[in-house]
Amino acid sequence: MALTDRLKRGFVGRPLGSDRLGETLLPKRVALPVFASDALSSVSYATEEILLVLSIGGLAYYHFSPWIALAVVVLMMTVVASYRQNVHAYPSGGGDYEVATVNLGDKAGLTVASALLVDYVLTVAVSISAGVANLASAATGLAEHKVIVAVVLIVLLTMVNLRGVRESGTAFAIPTYAFIVGIFTMIIVGLVKVLAGDTPRAESADYEVVSGEHFTGLALAFLALRAFSSGCTALTGVEAISNGVPAFRKPKSRNAATTLLMMGLLATAMFIGVTALALISKVHVAEDPEHLVGAHGEQATVIAQVAKAVFGDNLLFVYVAAVTTLILILAANTAFNGFPVLGSILARDGYLPRQLHTRGDRLAYSNGILLLAGFAILLVVAFKAETTRIIQLYIVGVFVSFTLSQIGMVRHWQRILRDGAAQAATPAGRRKVRRSQTINFFGACMTGLVLILVLVTKFTHGAYIVCIAMPVLFLLMRSIRRHYDRVRTELAPPSGPPTLPSRVHGVVLVSKIHAPTLRALAYAKATRPYSLVAVTAAVDQADAERLTQDWHERGITIDLVTLASPYREITGPVLKYVADIRRESPRDVVAVFVPEYVVGHWWEHLLHNQSALRLKARLLFQPGVMVTSVPWQLESSSRAHRRYEGAAAGAVRRGQAAPRGPVAVGAEPTPPPDSAALPAGKPGGAGS
Repeated sequence: MALTDRLKRGFVGRPLGSDRLGETLLPKRVALPVFASDALSSVSYATEEILLVLSIGGLAYYHFSPWIALAVVVLMMTVVASYRQNVHAYPSGGGDYEVATVNLGDKAGLTVASALLVDYVLTVAVSISAGVANLASAATGLAEHKVIVAVVLIVLLTMVNLRGVRESGTAFAIPTYAFIVGIFTMIIVGLVKVLAGDTPRAESADYEVVSGEHFTGLALAFLALRAFSSGCTALTGVEAISNGVPAFRKPKSRNAATTLLMMGLLATAMFIGVTALALISKVHVAEDPEHLVGAHGEQATVIAQVAKAVFGDNLLFVYVAAVTTLILILAANTAFNGFPVLGSILARDGYLPRQLHTRGDRLAYSNGILLLAGFAILLVVAFKAETTRIIQLYIVGVFVSFTLSQIGMVRHWQRILRDGAAQAATPAGRRKVRRSQTINFFGACMTGLVLILVLVTKFTHGAYIVCIAMPVLFLLMRSIRRHYDRVRTELAPPSGPPTLPSRVHGVVLVSKIHAPTLRALAYAKATRPYSLVAVTAAVDQADAERLTQDWHERGITIDLVTLASPYREITGPVLKYVADIRRESPRDVVAVFVPEYVVGHWWEHLLHNQSALRLKARLLFQPGVMVTSVPWQLESSSRAHRRYEGAAAGAVRRGQAAPRGPVAVGAEPTPPPDSAALPAGKPGGAGS
């Protein structure tokens, strides 16, 4: 255990006390890269997704891209404005889930939660896959190993996040700001070159995009709408700040709203700039590489082609490629901050296992982080780290949560107006509430329309998987909640005083006469039960006779009961014996005492059988049966305990949490493996 603890401390860091939770809160300059890296990084592939869809019809349809990009920008600013209302109204960190639950009911809240949980997993998979694809554009040798590289990156991100929100935010701040500087530098230099008459030209400008299809009328409208829905990937991650308000420094709501506005302005400006430069430099890409005539090998990403066209093949191009790869990889950090917090809230409400509500050593929700990483790795492996394949699943969940959240906010403001709350007590207050309601109403209409478009245009391209996953997750969370409700009902204390058992019958499990057995007999007798017997199962006749002889020679006054065991097993006869006592006296309690010894090393378990542990596990399912372990510490456990005490004292002096002590417990009411399990003999009667 000491080695395991040292390894954990090396990877995660020393544990933090609960009183230091305030030290982990984030200022705006750190919160921006922590919560906005996903939305900012989508700039690097949102334009590409629009062009890829339009390329289905050929180069002639590229002229629709500015209008599609403008529609995406309008939608983004609408969503940002809407979520600024959310963080002020619901600053507790529940975000869309809380808004939908409070205003639309539990089912709507669970629908939002299902969408967000799926979306967070997809955020990690898409961001990491896009980062690896961008890296492969510069280092083509990695193209064959994308899955392995993606998995390694997810593991590294997991380890960083297990160290805590503050440390991970500090680690991710530099790459995020480096990406912002790199993209704005590229945009400014590119526009200056255009104004100077030196128009950048992409390496794919001479490639021809061929298509055997021609789109007119409804088909053309469908193609444009599909391109718009693909471009809406630029909005992913906008909701993360509303889920992470508790991580901000005070005043939490104001700081969160300011960070949200900063994120929206930065993402919008970068998206417009990258799209404009892509069109100016005549970047040509195709959804099907066979339709890109003149291309050789893997297609470079749009952002990489624009950077090379603006800067040339020099250090500035390498810088943009490097920081773009970093931001795409670190964009997954948005999910690593959002998923565990949402999981904790759902666990608090009984919809997910309680373990997700507990903070780890570093005050991060470690179980949620590990769960997210596991699902993301499965998705990356299943889809072979192909961004275009995974991204088709991506924005369905986002817009489900967007739409239900905005509808919930409309009802929130309506309730305030109806109830005459303090916010609407004055004419100025009512006007402000009306303005907020109008913003959320417009946001609900826009995001609802986009949700329909996404479902229609992407359903057959993979979105159906999300449409299956969300209901499955919804039903799973409902089942977990029903389980917790049922357990709470069964555990509710009775109205009157507790009912005492009529009598207690003591049963001591015996394998042979040794020190642990004698201690268990002495302790059982000291509890003064109504009746007390020692019980063994008959397996080997010679051992049974030897045990009976030793029992009488020692003058032990407690009766020894031997149980027939024709199939040479222990659990069945003991369970039957205990059940017979309960059957004869249903109001009585049977106390089973199990002598055990404690070992100091895990490998010592392998040298002894564990039949007592299996028997104890079965006895726990018997009503009216109490199981008591009577430990006997071996020398190895004593040495381990002394080592633990020394390590704990040192940890206290250093201000750290104490390491885990020796917990390996060996239970042996049966002889070692080289002899029979329990002695045999004729059944005897119970006596006190």
